[in-house]
Amino acid sequence: MLADGHTVSCLDQDPESHARLEVGLESSWEEAGGQFTVGTALETQALEEAGIVEADAFVAATNGDNTNIVISQIAQKRYEVTTVIARILDPLRAEWYREQGLQTICPTRVAIEMLEDKLRAAADPSSLESQFSDSPPVEGGR
Repeated sequence: MLADGHTVSCLDQDPESHARLEVGLESSWEEAGGQFTVGTALETQALEEAGIVEADAFVAATNGDNTNIVISQIAQKRYEVTTVIARILDPLRAEWYREQGLQTICPTRVAIEMLEDKLRAAADPSSLESQFSDSPPVEGGR
């Protein structure tokens, strides 16, 4: 997003996360246009320090579904952020919240779909080579 000219702000309670943001960048996170704030996403003061008041988009991607749901609703309802996306690992919860109007991304559902696609392709022996070309051959298996 930085490369596209967007301003990106990251809020994390772990100050060490800042170093991970700079992996692959030719300059520092801040020099590239990013902002990093140490704080807890459930605290409105931290959200405001991170720039939520001016935000056009907000992504909730903590390690907890409950936290992501709550802070996404705060971003939508209190700060009226136009685009809010919550990462929700539980597929049933992700679907329920999507039906309630929250944009969700469910990595678990994406992984399940990818696995199903690979298994369906494996059922067609003619597609095995193209689907698993980057995998070593399996000996003695079916």
